Amino acid sequence: MNYQNACYSGSFGTSEQIPASVRPEVSFVGRSNVGKSSLLNKLLNRKALAKVSSSPGKTSTVNFFTVDDTIDLVDLPGYGYAKVGRAERERWDELINGYYEQYRYYALVVSLIDIRHEASALDEQMIEFLRACELPFIVALTKADKLAKSKLKQQEKALRGQLGLGAETEVIITSAVTGQGMDQLRRTIEDACA
Repeated sequence: MNYQNACYSGSFGTSEQIPASVRPEVSFVGRSNVGKSSLLNKLLNRKALAKVSSSPGKTSTVNFFTVDDTIDLVDLPGYGYAKVGRAERERWDELINGYYEQYRYYALVVSLIDIRHEASALDEQMIEFLRACELPFIVALTKADKLAKSKLKQQEKALRGQLGLGAETEVIITSAVTGQGMDQLRRTIEDACA
């Protein structure tokens, strides 16, 4: 799969607007400011295909990117950002839940969690939701460049324990700055979409 051959294919503000699923989809979920858009850009070797902002809560729509005309990568709004109004948070919740409640070709969900911190209660709820819906998922631990190399495995082990992730759940340590974990993530996506 040629990740360089990626294009933006649409943004949708309500779950009813999301078009029918036509190819395998890999969706990216996580807290606001966990680095979903940055990780997508690094994964695709593009600087600004997915819009990135230094302020949390920038992604407020479901954004689709088509890779090589064979898969769709889906950037979902972040959850847990308190500085937007209640109505906007409710719209984001409807959007995320509405996306996952549709009949779609879910090849893989990449759940992003910041490696520097404990998983939040909302991260725990998302992992439980993915399990309950029996959606195929992996965990990408982001922002590895901001932690000493000696701490990475220790944090991975702590987060695996906190989230109850057994050996069957793939966890990839990533950095959108250095590119750490991108090759492994690409291989995992390709395997899931095969």
